[in-house]
Amino acid sequence: MTIMFDFGGVIVDLDQQRCMDSFVRLGVKDIGQYIDKYRQNGLFQQLELGNVSNADFHDAIRTLCGQDVADEAIDAAWCDFLVDVPQYRLDFIKELRERGLRVILLSNSNEIHFGKWIVPFFEKNGGLSCYFDAVYFSHQLHLAKPDEDIFRAVLREEQEMANNILFLDDGFNNIQTAKRLGFQTYLVREREDWREVVKKYLNGNS
Repeated sequence: MTIMFDFGGVIVDLDQQRCMDSFVRLGVKDIGQYIDKYRQNGLFQQLELGNVSNADFHDAIRTLCGQDVADEAIDAAWCDFLVDVPQYRLDFIKELRERGLRVILLSNSNEIHFGKWIVPFFEKNGGLSCYFDAVYFSHQLHLAKPDEDIFRAVLREEQEMANNILFLDDGFNNIQTAKRLGFQTYLVREREDWREVVKKYLNGNS
């Protein structure tokens, strides 16, 4: 039995408005056309697909700003999207692994969030490997949800049938794609405590 989590909006709480406000302060007035809770657009989507280097991303943001903004300020604005991971979620994920379940992560992410926020956060809490048997990030796979290809890539790597995986995500389109491919799914509401949902699923499949 495998539990597959999305990261943003399921494990880590998000603040899209805080991130957008930070970019506006840098001078990116039309930031709303690029940033979305579930799938980014334009330049930001190319970053999440791993098709744009950090250096090129920084240069493109400076062009949008019309001024010389430091790389660190750009990264800080972008990382303002990610807020925090409540301790109870980390504890519960550890409990799942202690029960012998396979726990994996599938996230639309990017090298900046990964290197500047995700890795440092988990290093302070024991490391990603303390919580997940495998992690799959869009910028490393060059694929992104809700496209079917990223789900198929995970199934190939896991060598698992879709109906043996419970997938939790806060994006409706992501859930619809996964459901179409045969995954067990649950659409997470904003800042929901989804522990009871997982427990009920496991009790029903034990």
